[in-house]
Amino acid sequence: MKRFRRHGQESQRDRLKQELFQFNKTVEHGFPHQPSALGYSPSLQLLAIGTRSGAIKLYGAPGVEFMGLHDENAAVTQVHFMPHQVELVTLLDDNSLHMWTLRGHKGLSELLEIGRFTLTGPPGAPPSVTRVTAVLAHASGELLLLGTEGGHVFIVEVPGFRELEERNISLDQVAASVPDDYIGRRNLEHVEALQENPINPNQVVIGYGRGLMVIWDLEKQCAIQHIPATQQLESVWWTEDGSYILSSHSDGSYCRWMVGGEDVNEEEEKSDIPYGHFPCKAISKIIQLPTEEGEYHSSGRCCNLLVLCPPAGDPSALVVLVEEELVVIDLQTDCWPVIQTPYLVPLHSSAITCSHHVSAIPLKLWERVITAGELQHTHYSKKPWPITGGQNLAPDPPQRDLLLTGHEDGTVHFWDASGVCLYPLYKLSTAGVFHTDTDPNDNMNQGAEGEWPPFRKVGCFDPYSDDPRLGIQKIHLCKYSGYLTVAGTAGQILVLELNDEAAEQTVEAKVVDLLQGQEGFRWKGHTRLDVREEPVLFPPGFQPFALVQCQPPAVVTALTLHSEWKLVAFGTSHGFGLYDYQQKNNVLIKCTLNPSDQLAMEGPLSRVKSIKKSLRQSFRRIRRSRVSLRKHHVNNTAKVVSGLQEANARLEAELAEMELAPVQRKIEARSSDDSFTGLVRTLYFADTFLSDSSHNAPSLWAGTNGGCVFAYMLRLPPVEHRADEPVTAQPAKEIQLMHRAPVVGIVVLDGHGAPLPEPLEVAHDLSRSPDMQGSHQLLVISEEQFKVFTLPKVSAKMKLKLTAVDGSRVRRVGVAWFCSSRTEDYGESGLTVLTNQGDVHVVSLPHVKMQVQYPCIRREDVSGIASCVFTKHGQGFYLISPSEFERFSLSTCHLVEPRCLVEAPLHSGSSNQHRSQPDGASSAHRYMQVDCSSSDLPRRVMEHALLNDESEYSRERDRSECTETCS
Repeated sequence: MKRFRRHGQESQRDRLKQELFQFNKTVEHGFPHQPSALGYSPSLQLLAIGTRSGAIKLYGAPGVEFMGLHDENAAVTQVHFMPHQVELVTLLDDNSLHMWTLRGHKGLSELLEIGRFTLTGPPGAPPSVTRVTAVLAHASGELLLLGTEGGHVFIVEVPGFRELEERNISLDQVAASVPDDYIGRRNLEHVEALQENPINPNQVVIGYGRGLMVIWDLEKQCAIQHIPATQQLESVWWTEDGSYILSSHSDGSYCRWMVGGEDVNEEEEKSDIPYGHFPCKAISKIIQLPTEEGEYHSSGRCCNLLVLCPPAGDPSALVVLVEEELVVIDLQTDCWPVIQTPYLVPLHSSAITCSHHVSAIPLKLWERVITAGELQHTHYSKKPWPITGGQNLAPDPPQRDLLLTGHEDGTVHFWDASGVCLYPLYKLSTAGVFHTDTDPNDNMNQGAEGEWPPFRKVGCFDPYSDDPRLGIQKIHLCKYSGYLTVAGTAGQILVLELNDEAAEQTVEAKVVDLLQGQEGFRWKGHTRLDVREEPVLFPPGFQPFALVQCQPPAVVTALTLHSEWKLVAFGTSHGFGLYDYQQKNNVLIKCTLNPSDQLAMEGPLSRVKSIKKSLRQSFRRIRRSRVSLRKHHVNNTAKVVSGLQEANARLEAELAEMELAPVQRKIEARSSDDSFTGLVRTLYFADTFLSDSSHNAPSLWAGTNGGCVFAYMLRLPPVEHRADEPVTAQPAKEIQLMHRAPVVGIVVLDGHGAPLPEPLEVAHDLSRSPDMQGSHQLLVISEEQFKVFTLPKVSAKMKLKLTAVDGSRVRRVGVAWFCSSRTEDYGESGLTVLTNQGDVHVVSLPHVKMQVQYPCIRREDVSGIASCVFTKHGQGFYLISPSEFERFSLSTCHLVEPRCLVEAPLHSGSSNQHRSQPDGASSAHRYMQVDCSSSDLPRRVMEHALLNDESEYSRERDRSECTETCS
């Protein structure tokens, strides 16, 4: 009977887990890492970006996003949409072609790979014969033209990827038609470009690397015109009326050629070098479109660019993909302002150093942050986002969420993290509080008057920091009071409040000596930042009014804010302190430095400061000598960037060695002589019982890297005397964990076993009051275990050991509320935990039992694990690259993911209707059977024939059904 009851309880628990917990990686926020290809479908209004890691991402209207990943570990070099269809083709650098489709499933679209193909040449032929260098998706939607390194053009039928050998254009055929004098002095080289005649799809221009362009008639299978350009060819463009062909070249010139019945003589070539005779780089792409006032030209050297042009009207926007960001320029507004992007924003415009998530932002605070941000965005175009493809079917977010990211340049970015698009709301800069090595009048972003070429900088990616000490390391925002505190690399802690008006004020620094006068220690790291003594004008938004400066100026490793008590607690590798920001006084200073720990006196920036300084000096030298810049800027910049990357790598390695590196060994008891034992890992405020079980009081708890927990009882004066009487703190408890494992989290549970609410949460009627009648419990989370103590006696009650044999250690922990997916009025609190193995766990409260475990991050991805941040509702974010956050969810209820639909263009041909229905699962299933392998040509031909037969049958059936419906 007992066994039956236990089995029933386990079954009930399993069902409850299914209602509460479910792991999903839901969406990737940010800019794709290392983009390598750009494509666009005018009919679908979708943008496609391919990356060097083999990812393919599609973007339409805000919220419309798709992602696919090639099985091959190869870079995407080209992306081409099939005209007027829901398919696209990708070319990888392993020379494989892949067909993708947007298949409808249960009312939503999903991106699926439906075929792959690799060109094969005759036996014994060199690889260059079939190495694809140019791709043209023919207007018919049924053909691909593939230009190769060997100079041939292969014609392939899609979707079956059947090579039409009888229609191929060989290099011998082209060479035979070229005048002898041209062939005699130059080789044609590879096919650099393929372009279709806009008014006659039977004509295509084949551009060869050495400059020759040949207009080929696909129907007659012959050359009808030769354009003997003399410069290395980069790209071609056929004008909209079919009258001219434009070519751009490696020497920075472009040419315009008339399309006619006879060959163009070399003397008729009209060359133009846009920037005079200055040394210019190649123009890798050129576009010409007609406007009411004339013609629009676009040329450039970047990853790729394209012009968005409505069906009837002038070009509307220029889309430029560069290595670190996507810039969209409004072409219909004077001065060509940039259009704010709702997605693909470069999160890493300055390197991300920390993150902080705040759930359920009150409307008033939300609106004030947005208003402050709008004042910063006045330079953007007022035009709406021009890429509008697909339908966003996701429900409106149930709440307003903020993700705050701290950056190396001392800025904090506020992002709307409520939905699929991580949208920038506001940017806070802390650099103005300090004197830095930069000259405010020396701005690289502005060209000198009269400078040629007259370039204007656009975009926001600027990875260089004037001073690495400005880097933001910790952030804490109180959503109820609007108070914000940020802490940096040089021991600086700023307290800020939200102000709707600009204000000029002086920020005085309060110095805190964490060594408390101990002898024998000498700081060998960087110096602290110099605070500006003169008043500083701060724009509307968050404005600093208090500053704490730690001595030694080490990295701030822990930070927390209690806005109801007006207190900020902070910690470094030397100790922790408590600051009263209402009276601007220090309340508590505690040194935790171990006498044997000399490494804590070595600043992590000590070895990279000199290289950062030389970096800044290098840029100043560049700015002072623009003539020298033109001759030597390539080499100088390469050396500077290389030095910066090397410095950052060393800094990351030091930090990883200090506390982040995964451990692949059995965990043993640690010596008190270990390095960084005094480093403060966590700080926590709680109103609980410390002296006896009858009187609760405010308290501060601190956990260190050496497994020590300090508790201080705080005395706060009455509200009416809060501004006059001092806040006091006295030691109350001290716990030393047996294995001395670093303390990464502290939580106090009330009489019901629930975590204490956040400051001001009860006052705003957003949480029930904590139970102060029952016994409170203290939960201490170390890297190795979860241990519960009773309060106020602090006696051990229960514990849960994390697996230690395989080296698993806790790296991140948070408290989350999990709602049931079936019963609205039921939920549970739990701990969300990330280990150094990349696994995420949910641990129940207050019983501290393991609920679920999921693999999330590769254990080798140290930076991804270190960047993880949990939300209050069971979601999380971590960096999968310097520029992208991966979002995941552990909750069945709180799930943010793209839910969108892309329908086939209404004017697509009837021959293609069968494969572009929104819910065409059966036709997509037919495609899935076509896995085109070049090693089995007869099978591919048969499959394609069967596919065509079924297509014919499908069309006849559709026509029959249509006739019956009409009658």
